Parts: sequence; structure tokens; C-alpha cells
Amino acid sequence: MKDKFYQYIQDLQNQITSTLEAIDGGAKFQEDIWERPEGGGGRTRVIENGNVFEKGGVNISGVHGELPETMQQYFGVKDANFFACGLSLVLHPKNPMVPTVHANWRYFEMYNQEGDLVDSWFGGGQDLTPYYLFEEDAVHFHQVCKNACDKHHPDFYETYKKKCDEYFWNAHRDEARGIGGLFFDYCKSTDDMSMDHWFDFVTEVGDSFLESYVPIVEKRKDLPYLEANRTWQEIRRGRYVEFNLVHDKGTLFGLKTNGRIESILMSLPPHVQWVYDHQPEKGSEEEKLLNVLKNPRDWN
Repeated sequence: MKDKFYQYIQDLQNQITSTLEAIDGGAKFQEDIWERPEGGGGRTRVIENGNVFEKGGVNISGVHGELPETMQQYFGVKDANFFACGLSLVLHPKNPMVPTVHANWRYFEMYNQEGDLVDSWFGGGQDLTPYYLFEEDAVHFHQVCKNACDKHHPDFYETYKKKCDEYFWNAHRDEARGIGGLFFDYCKSTDDMSMDHWFDFVTEVGDSFLESYVPIVEKRKDLPYLEANRTWQEIRRGRYVEFNLVHDKGTLFGLKTNGRIESILMSLPPHVQWVYDHQPEKGSEEEKLLNVLKNPRDWN
């Protein structure tokens, strides 16, 4: 399974980066092949200062070795080894009318000291972080997510949409990071779902990513905007940074397992503002977005 999924994310990375380069029409992804001293490595691809994308990364990794003590405590195991692979992407467009997007699809295995597989699971999801709310974009993004889920189980969309709203919640701000999407984790073999079934589901979601995001980019990338719109974008990006550094489990796992820092922190936007006690004007488009972030909505 690990070889099968790693091949999948290699192919998906190629598909996504080539599509995004064509949309940008200017910048190309810079590629770094790296190795982890403890075992494994990855392929990081970063795009910067493009016509459409100010900064973005589409990274894959497959790492293995002894599970660090802090992570053994987290999982409640002793003397365990692990293998983890996944694709993680974040795109920060230049135009504030185009939303930031994040996605991740991953697979994890855990072994005992004899090398026997004792646990394995899939995880992942994709979510949208707009700076200005176009409701038809939100509906489109969530509909694509729902279509992918519905092919595998009638309850998946509702369940994983709710988990997404709960996970990407900036508790210290009492607001969502964005308008959600899907989030699933610890997807293990059961009587109803084998690991092959989970593989089919996760790859279905991964394959749907471009369909969920590209039409939104194409529709919004050439819209006019003012410096005030850009300032709001940078203030909201600050909330994105706060979530990633304070709450995100993936960031924590990478830092605790001696991950490659440049790859882990590539998700951070290049231009950010923290303005003291900033409040949007009453009745403004900015306030409209904030109201939705305070009270997550159903989009289907």
C-alpha cells in the first residue's frame, strides 16, 4: 500500500504543478530533492512571484524510521517505527479576490520492533480560505467535495465537512480559518471499509482537487482590486499563519520528527500584517466574510 500510494502522490504532484504553471503563465516551480538523515526524503516544489500565485508549494515526502519519544507519547505506543508519506499543498494567490487553498493527502504505517505492521491509516482533505466571499465559489468548491465523497459513502461529505469546520478553527480567535471543505484522519480498515477502499476514496478526493479550485482561480484572477483589499488580504493571512503555527497537527508532526523546515514552513505567505485590534467597517464585504467565519455555513 505504501508503494502504491507514494506512486500516486508523485503522479498527482506532476499533474497539479503542470496545471498551475499553465494558469500562472509566468513563474515556474522550483524543485528541491531532499533526503532525511533518519530515513526517506521528498520532492519539494515551490512557486513564487508569479502572475497569479504570489507563493505556493506542492510537496511530497516519504519518511521512515524510529518514532520520536514525543510522538510515541502522542500515539500511546513504545519503541515504534513508522512510515509516513503524503502530498501537501498551499497556494497564496496575488489577487485578494482569489482564495488561498490548502490540501493534504497522506498515509501512515506503524511497526513494532520486529518490523511487523501494527497499524495503518489514511488522512487528508482540502479547504478554502477566501479573503472576499463569493458565495457561488463556496458552493462550487463544496459541491466538488461532496461529489467525490458521495461516490464512496452517503455520509462522508456531511461527516468530513463537519470535521473540517471543527479542525480549522482558530480557537484563540473564535473563528474559522476559512470556509472549510473536507478533513478526515485515522481512516483505518473496518468491516465496511478495507484499506483498498480507503485508497480509492482518498485518491478520488485528490483527483478532484483541480476541479474544485481551478475554475475559481480562472474566474477571479483578473478582477480589479485596491490597496485596501490587499491590506485586508494580508491581515487575514496573519490568521492563516496563526493557525499553522499554533494548532496544525501536520506542522507539529513535521517539527517533532526532524522534518525539513523549509518544506514544513513553505505554507507561510510572504506578505502578512498584524494590525492591532483591527475591525472591518460595518456592512462591508470584509465584515460579511468575518460573519461567515464566526458562524460556519452549509454550502450544499
